[in-house]
Amino acid sequence: MNTVRSIQDEILKLKKEKDICILAHAYQSQDIWEVADFVGDSYGLSLQAAKAAQKNVLLCGVRFMAETVKILSPHKNIFLSHPQAGCPMAQQISASQLTELKKQYPGYTVAAYINTTAELKTVCDVCVTSSSAVKIIRSLDSRNILFVPDCNLGAWIAGQVPDKNIRLVSGGCPAHAGISPQRAEQMKKRYPDAKLLVHPECLPEVSAQADYTGSTTEIMDYAKNSPDTAFIIGTENSIVEHLQFACPEKQFYALSEDCVCSNMKLTTLMDVWHCVHGTGGEQITLADSVIAQARRCIDTMLTLGS
Repeated sequence: MNTVRSIQDEILKLKKEKDICILAHAYQSQDIWEVADFVGDSYGLSLQAAKAAQKNVLLCGVRFMAETVKILSPHKNIFLSHPQAGCPMAQQISASQLTELKKQYPGYTVAAYINTTAELKTVCDVCVTSSSAVKIIRSLDSRNILFVPDCNLGAWIAGQVPDKNIRLVSGGCPAHAGISPQRAEQMKKRYPDAKLLVHPECLPEVSAQADYTGSTTEIMDYAKNSPDTAFIIGTENSIVEHLQFACPEKQFYALSEDCVCSNMKLTTLMDVWHCVHGTGGEQITLADSVIAQARRCIDTMLTLGS
């Protein structure tokens, strides 16, 4: 009978034999983390993929992340662990819709959250991540910014960079946006000694109650390094488990039991097993023109965010 450990051992063996680098997004499960070469957010994983010596890269996450890895490493073979793993936010606005929207805001610099498709990135000026957004938006020469697609992240950025005129569209992460301000109030009353840490994809009314707002990686680093011993985690609930493993001496509570990314949860350890055996996953292919055009806004992000 197979066990988690025996499956993991076979994956570790085969990835070396087949020259595969496994990247796991932070929202993947602990058993997948343990077989990955790198764990992190979408932007960090893309950079690690570009640096990795392996010619084959398996992305355990969602499609836009695998596309970003392909854009930064076009010469490598990039695979998505589960073909149906998408991102609702990435599908909220198309390249043609953004092209029409740009006509309403002539002269505006278009900043796109990295949680967007490769096609959308071809008509944007710069990409941002939740951790780099404030620095990049502040560094732009233009005062007028059209930010897509997450209006909650955009509102949080606008609050940090008041000298910019930031126009938003209606979009965002359903899991994070589903957390109500009332829920934040309830959890703070239930655990009065716990620090509330939230992702900027949450509603502004939730972020306003937080002791700290930051990217997933920043939230984890804050909790690990803080002298405090109790935390309410306002991002995807897998982070609660990962922090419990990393800091068993501390207490972690999910802000909402409903903050779950169903697309991230599609990937299982057995999906990874099938991928390294060559019987699962999907190879990501992008037209050279898409790679070249989408790369421009990512390169601008790398320049301004460095």
